[in-house]
Amino acid sequence: MESPLSAPEKVVLVTGAARRVGAAIARHLAGRGCHLVLHYRQSRAEAEGLAAQLRAEAQIEVLLLAGDLSDPATPAQLMAATIAHFGRLDGLVNNASLYAPAPFAQLTPGDWERMEAIHLRAPLFLTQAAWPHLRAQGGAVVNLGDVHGEIPLRGYLPYSVSKAGLLALTRSLAKELGPEVRVNSVSPGVVLWAEGQDPPDGDRQGLLERNALKRVGNPEDIAQAVAWLLFDAPYVTGHNLVVDGGRMLY
Repeated sequence: MESPLSAPEKVVLVTGAARRVGAAIARHLAGRGCHLVLHYRQSRAEAEGLAAQLRAEAQIEVLLLAGDLSDPATPAQLMAATIAHFGRLDGLVNNASLYAPAPFAQLTPGDWERMEAIHLRAPLFLTQAAWPHLRAQGGAVVNLGDVHGEIPLRGYLPYSVSKAGLLALTRSLAKELGPEVRVNSVSPGVVLWAEGQDPPDGDRQGLLERNALKRVGNPEDIAQAVAWLLFDAPYVTGHNLVVDGGRMLY
């Protein structure tokens, strides 16, 4: 199918894009003139509000797609809708994430399966579905990891292990899809505090003391890193870019 867009106009799909870091990534990419496919699961009102804002302010086209990424059929459905609408794909940002505690003594197979579905299975099969279209454009994939993929978080074993797996998936996909498609990841530190939860590994001020920059980051820091890996790093693949204010130094 021939693209309805002119060659310089990029199309990027961002999962989990309605709120928080996903919304910041969408805003930044819109500011760079990208047309966007914004996936959300339940945050319909936020997604619609964001789309309306980006259409008005950035004069871009935005396609909203709802879907549960724990459903194995969703990745192919998202990609089919994207290509039917835009006819091309230049970038994929696997941002959707599930952050929930799972105390070891009460750990169940369901706790693991939920994390694995969102952090590993969905990015893998969404990338597989996107691959022919990204290859046609010389596109790129960016996965959103977490510093706790390298420094496990006590009481969050399925979350930490699945994020570690996502970093391994990033490296494996970079080898599988090169040289046509680059695959990288970004691992944020504290850029937004978890909603309705205190940090499980210490109080907020104590966490910031274990950070070289002694402050919380900004979602825009992550958005800039994602955009750099998508468009401005043509010789970077299989890399995990840690954006944590120096948290991993401690």
